[in-house]
Formats: sequence, structure tokens, C-alpha cells
Amino acid sequence: MEEPRLPPAIGLGTAPLAGFRTPVSEEDAAAAVEAALEVGYRYFDTAPLYGYGLAERRLGRALQGCDADVKVSTKVGRLIDVAAPRPPGDLFAGDRGAAIFDFSADGVRRSLEASFERMDRTYVDVAFIHDPDDHARQALAEAYPALEQLRAEGAVGAIGVGMNRPALPTRFVTETDIDVVLIAGRYTLLDREAEEELFGAAVARGVHLVVGGVYNSGVLTGVAGRRTFDYEPASQEILERTRRLRSVCEEFDVPLPVAAAQFVARHEAVGTVLIGAGSAREAVENWEHLHRPLPGGLWPALEAGAGR
Repeated sequence: MEEPRLPPAIGLGTAPLAGFRTPVSEEDAAAAVEAALEVGYRYFDTAPLYGYGLAERRLGRALQGCDADVKVSTKVGRLIDVAAPRPPGDLFAGDRGAAIFDFSADGVRRSLEASFERMDRTYVDVAFIHDPDDHARQALAEAYPALEQLRAEGAVGAIGVGMNRPALPTRFVTETDIDVVLIAGRYTLLDREAEEELFGAAVARGVHLVVGGVYNSGVLTGVAGRRTFDYEPASQEILERTRRLRSVCEEFDVPLPVAAAQFVARHEAVGTVLIGAGSAREAVENWEHLHRPLPGGLWPALEAGAGR
């Protein structure tokens, strides 16, 4: 079997391109991908959930005619009904579409076929099983074997699981021959839960780790008013820890989001850092955050002063 085409060190997450929390125009979405390609991104992650197909359509259009060696991942486990009413509490801009969990073998194939149509592709480098928290048995027994077959057929280069909590991904690592794990928000300056078991298991099995959510959904961006932690209002304890982190960073003249991004990238177990962007400016800024030289004394100072 051909070796999986694993993601490079830096990737662009496309949830913001579908209007995550804030509407994004077609022009701005296209400009974000164009700027990302120009500055050096060669990996783009998307999902049917992101705008109920909108992110996939926008990414597909933006990559048309691209002659760079670009890797793309999408996700399975949700089928999109674009005619359904908007779910209560939906975080994506717009007023149409709903996602229905389906981790059956048939659902996986239908999901991937729909993604291919939206992106105008016949292949993705990675297909992630997306958020199977409450569907572990079916995801392991049906979704994963379906992706193994699709990998054998040449429609998928690598199989992954993408989640916000590390316990079930650790099971995938130890119980299957999965290639990649995407874990979001569980290895950051504020939360290191994924390091406890998942990282060690992945290294032992040679599983590629993609880490997203480096800003914990907002609080680590350093932007005034972005006081969310894991998509909810940050607690006073989190805000106080963030304040201490920012104070240490200021002593070294380092912006907080730069430290947040590079904290993730410097871990030896992490293969790819994935950061979302909804504009050309954000895409370029995140790239620059990951390439800015930092003083060596920053990391022990953060460990000593931040508290956990």
C-alpha cells in the first residue's frame, strides 16, 4: 500500500471561511486562500459541517487551477441537509442547512461523495472521522472500516479522527491502524490534556498529530473582546491565567498569539499546527506568528509565571 500523504507542518483551517461566528464574503474567502497559498501554506482542512458545505465549496473554487502540491483534508460523520432550518444556537452565519450525524459505512461514502462534488475533487489526502463522541461504537465498527476500503480504492490517502477530547482518539490510535489524529483545543498554553495519553500513544504507534484550536477559540488571540474559551465565555480563572500569560509575554516583547501558536509547534510529537483564518490578513498573520524568532528564555518564564 502506498504511504499516506501526511499534512505538512502548517495548515489553514477553513471553518472561518464559512462564516464561523462572523459572516465572510465570497471575495474575502477567496482572498484568504490566495494569500495563504502565496505566503506558503500547502495544507487546507475543511468539513461538511463548516457552513453546511459552504467552506468546502469555497475552498474548492479557490484551489481551482492551483498548480502547487497542496494537500486537502475533509471529514465524515455528518450528512448535510441544505433545505433544513438552521439549528438553534448555530455558530455559522447564514440561515439554512443542518447536519445529521451518520457514522455508518453508507453514511461515510455518501458524505465523502457529497464533499467531492462540493470541492470538485475525486480524492482527499486525509478523511477525518468527525466528532464521534457519542457514536464511538459505530465509528470504530463501521466508519473506520469504510474509510479503509476507500483508502484501498484510492479515494482517500490517509484515515484520521478529528475531535475536541483526547480519550476516544487515543482508542483509535491503539485499536486501529489510523494514520492521523486531529485534536483541537486540548494542547494549548491553557490546556494540556492531550499530552497526558494521546501524544505518547501517537508517538508509539507512528500516528501523525495535527493540533488545532491553538487560541482556545479566542481567549489566546490577544484581541480585545475575544474572551471565549472552548466556544464558551471564559471563566474568571481562565481570564486570570491568560492575563498572567500575557504579562510574561510582554516582558519579552512577544505578542500572546505568537507564543500560543509556537507553544504548540515546538512539541516534538506535533506534526502539524492547524490555524483557522477568515481573511487574507489573518492567514498571513498566523503564518508569521509561527515563523517569528523568539527568545529562548520565554518558555521557562511562561512555565514559571503562568500557573496551571
